[in-house]
Amino acid sequence: MFTTRPTLQGTFGMAASSHWLATATAMAVLEDGGNAFDAAVAAGFTLQVVEPHLNGPAGEVPIILAPAGGRPQVLCGQGGAPAGATIEHYASLGLAEVPGTGPLAAAVPGAVDAWLLLLRDHGTKRLSEVLRYAIGYAADGHPAVPAVGAAVAAVREQFETHWPSSAALYLPHGRPPAPGALLRNPALAATWRRLLAEAEAAGAGREQQIDAARRVWGQGFIAAALAEFAARPAMDTSGEPHAGVLTGADLAAFEATYEEPVCHSWRNWTVCKPGLWSQGPVFLQQLALLPEDFGQGATAYGTPAYLHTLIEGGKLAMADREAWYGDNTEHAEVTVADLLDPAYSVERRSLVGEFASAELRPGRPGGRLPRLGRRALDAPRLGATTAPGLGEPTLAEPNTAEPTLPERNTAEPTLAEPGITPDGATKGDTCHLDVVDRWGNLVSATPSGGWLQSSPVVPRLGFPLGTRLQMAQLEPGLPNSLAPGRRPRTTLSPSLALRDGEPVLAFGTPGGDAQDQWSLHFFLAVALCAPVRGGLDLQGAIDAPNWHQESFPSSFHPHAMHPAQVTVEARVGDDVLAELRRRRHRVRVAGAWSEGRLCAVARDPRTGILSAAANPRGMQGYAAGR
Repeated sequence: MFTTRPTLQGTFGMAASSHWLATATAMAVLEDGGNAFDAAVAAGFTLQVVEPHLNGPAGEVPIILAPAGGRPQVLCGQGGAPAGATIEHYASLGLAEVPGTGPLAAAVPGAVDAWLLLLRDHGTKRLSEVLRYAIGYAADGHPAVPAVGAAVAAVREQFETHWPSSAALYLPHGRPPAPGALLRNPALAATWRRLLAEAEAAGAGREQQIDAARRVWGQGFIAAALAEFAARPAMDTSGEPHAGVLTGADLAAFEATYEEPVCHSWRNWTVCKPGLWSQGPVFLQQLALLPEDFGQGATAYGTPAYLHTLIEGGKLAMADREAWYGDNTEHAEVTVADLLDPAYSVERRSLVGEFASAELRPGRPGGRLPRLGRRALDAPRLGATTAPGLGEPTLAEPNTAEPTLPERNTAEPTLAEPGITPDGATKGDTCHLDVVDRWGNLVSATPSGGWLQSSPVVPRLGFPLGTRLQMAQLEPGLPNSLAPGRRPRTTLSPSLALRDGEPVLAFGTPGGDAQDQWSLHFFLAVALCAPVRGGLDLQGAIDAPNWHQESFPSSFHPHAMHPAQVTVEARVGDDVLAELRRRRHRVRVAGAWSEGRLCAVARDPRTGILSAAANPRGMQGYAAGR
């Protein structure tokens, strides 16, 4: 198979990420004797600097790790809702949804504590050794990728009119950063230098200093600045300025936590994901819905029936996400085991027919009746007409192709074009990184949130708050209802796969709601297609044409859905497009290289050979290794 790049192979170490500077940082740490976890932490902090439109220090990160010889674990860096984030408070402000921007949408930041905990428990390096790369890029500057300037241009009016601290950093000469322009963030560099100084003053031990840094983040000058700034009203997508509810007590109470992953076995593979507070089980449900002979005969890889089966299974899994997913682990009405029960999967699989469905059809695991909130019942249904509720929409000319979209030279498929809606909302995106080392340690992480376009920059710190609470619902009694301490259901979803019981593959992608569609398509290409040079064909699977559907309420403000619509890369071929239209899918043909931003690393436990690959779309993601 022709690929844009080779699948890299070696025996020393491999890294792949959504930005070449983060990948290079990870490799520099490996070359300096660090392990995969040291490298991932250094790359994670670097991504906060070089992809500020996709993540930041006040964002969140789920991490899946498999220490050499150990079992996979999830490290949760997703903070919960502040103590003051009650449905009653938002209702008192006249809000039916959490705003998509501004301090009122801030969950407790979780990314920094998670990275520090990973370094303490599984790394070998001192904090100063892994943080120096991010400090250097913030202080000395880095060449801005085109998408940074595009994101700033999209929210320029918001910055200039309402968020002057953001304008001061990202519009220093009254213009967005030009592609390749040197972009500095001296305030962020000063923040990390002060954190290091205070941590090192606490003692000489490596773990001692890391724990001190965690206290500085959650209880020291950083927490004080975040809480003070959150209390200031700022304009958000409601059209009114609102103060946030995040306090110093919320920040001090948070600690990242380890959890058991949720897993599903498919043939000789087992895939591990974060739990129901993420959308990770969507990946597993889609696997469970596949027929026994999937990938053979009529559903052979890449055939129209192959795509149709995955599109329709994805709709069913996402409908279950809307009805059953949320951070309700203590009193969970439905568990992942219920959703992956073989009998339930058989029942759900029978709903996949010859033609595309335009309904939102959550299931009844264990006979339970699903309850859908206003977000699902009243979501704007774009591209179709329907009465309120869940009836089958009447599609406009279902057998007619949607216009072909222009090729987009951007690294963020989910950043709305031109990137901002009339009410000031932006669709932020995400980063991803994977690392494997010569000892067999594997790690996959999907940092996100705290985007430059999410909330005003805190001037003393050099970064804004996040907006993850926009995913929670202001309606009681739902799995994803807003409640103090509860994590909003996130789209972030790194993946780790075992083959014959051995951890072999770490992978993931940015992309919001599309993550567990693009990732599944990649995984199946790896599992079903021929290997390359004695290893997994990672680059071929990443380069393969990809697609996603949106027949469910978006996780992002304003939570619209597009019944029966599927967006496909033009490279899938005319015969596939024609058959999808015959099956009544609303086909939106995107640019030939526009779907997905996957990264992956792998290790063959039999030989010790390591592999890596990264997405060529947007010309930003890279893999490296030797």
